[in-house]
Amino acid sequence: MSEFLLHIFCLAGIYAIVALALNLQAGYAGLLNFGHIVFVGTGAYAIGLGSQFGLPLWVVMPAGILCAMVISIMMTLLGRQLTADYWGIATLALAEIIRIAIVNEDSVTGGAQGIGGLVAPWSTGNSVVDTRIFAVIILVAVILATLACLRTGSSRFGRALRLMREQPQLAMCMGYSLPWLKCRALMSSAVMCCLAGMLLAWYTDYVSPDYLLSSETFLIWSMVMIGGIGNVRGVLLGVLLVEGLYNFIPFAKDYFHISPDLTGALRLGLVGLALLLCLLTRPAGLLPEKLRILS
Repeated sequence: MSEFLLHIFCLAGIYAIVALALNLQAGYAGLLNFGHIVFVGTGAYAIGLGSQFGLPLWVVMPAGILCAMVISIMMTLLGRQLTADYWGIATLALAEIIRIAIVNEDSVTGGAQGIGGLVAPWSTGNSVVDTRIFAVIILVAVILATLACLRTGSSRFGRALRLMREQPQLAMCMGYSLPWLKCRALMSSAVMCCLAGMLLAWYTDYVSPDYLLSSETFLIWSMVMIGGIGNVRGVLLGVLLVEGLYNFIPFAKDYFHISPDLTGALRLGLVGLALLLCLLTRPAGLLPEKLRILS
């Protein structure tokens, strides 16, 4: 039981980093990025391809981060002539294009089968010990990501992002370049997600196109919105709640005699129901963002 809880903790920690990264875009800057999961997939596939071709880690990690940043720049360019809602659809389309390209490149990416046999640099060969090492590393990564997001939120850059979100015309009048602010927010988020994707690939010893499914983006958005968009502590609370609901189904499956085929649908359905109830009762989330009001 303790190993299972440790496993949930590791996955929740990785999702926490991804959710905090989304909060930089959606919470601080007000960007509707529905292709957010592509950054995670980029980091995961950087590890997978590096392992497949025998590349050293000091080449693989910068290359993966660079690719994620290039994709974030492409997303920024997509939004130059699009409104917020259409830009969200465009980011979803871009993420799907990348996922489909990965599926069809069998000789390079392994296609739908993915790439297995990934070994973390700190692996000892003992699964119990490795899980505990991962738990410590992920905990440190979550703490660093949380501190970075809190520092960003209180910095001049974070205040500029909130100003762009609330009063874009005023931000322009104050000399801020809105495309550059959006690009910086996306690139910062992309780096965090890419590193989380690398941790995910090492932790699962595997990477596949399923890591880039749009349902994963829905899950991350649910965490952010349930917890409290724009509030770092709320996002972490949302991750804990959604991960708890998501992992409740395997226990309920045996108790209520639910068919294994329905497990995946029930997981998403339960998270969707929680999101709906939260939107109806607390639209700003369980821990809403507290904004200063100038008197």
